[in-house]
Amino acid sequence: MDPVTLTTDRLLLRTVDPQDTDAVYDACQDPDIQRWTTIPSPYLREHAEGFTEQMVPDGWADGSMFTLGVFLHSGELAGMLGITMRALGVGEIGFWAVKRHRSNGYITEAVLTACRWAFVHAALDRVEWRAEVGNRASRAVAERSGFTIEGTLRAAVNNKGTRRDSWVGSLLPSDLSLPSTAPYLPAPS
Repeated sequence: MDPVTLTTDRLLLRTVDPQDTDAVYDACQDPDIQRWTTIPSPYLREHAEGFTEQMVPDGWADGSMFTLGVFLHSGELAGMLGITMRALGVGEIGFWAVKRHRSNGYITEAVLTACRWAFVHAALDRVEWRAEVGNRASRAVAERSGFTIEGTLRAAVNNKGTRRDSWVGSLLPSDLSLPSTAPYLPAPS
């Protein structure tokens, strides 16, 4: 799939490329991003280069991962998000925010925009969110974006060689008043 560019009143969501390597590298020096995500730690310049020059374009090219930088209209990087394909019609979203741009609603806005795109243009019927238990900032973004928190998965994430429990939630097209590609039959109550 060809990369897309999505816009909101405040944001430009676009693929990252080598011109963004320095901004990605600088942002990923934040101890909170290294602690709560599965990026390498320490995060070296070669990691940023591999991300912007290979991982991101390869994910778009083979349809396995749709990564978008979250930029202010000024061009400044505010965060990153990606939707990784997990099964037919199911993707998992992950995201982080640049420290100075947290608590402005940028990532929530970006998550909603990217999920709408994924439901309409990438034929997803479910976007899952997972975060290590304790990552309250990520959970707050998921909840503000309309994800239903479904529970806790034991030892579900391997973060830097240690198994940790994970929260899991989901967003469906119907949560955003969009049609699904396949009918949904909820469990009886």
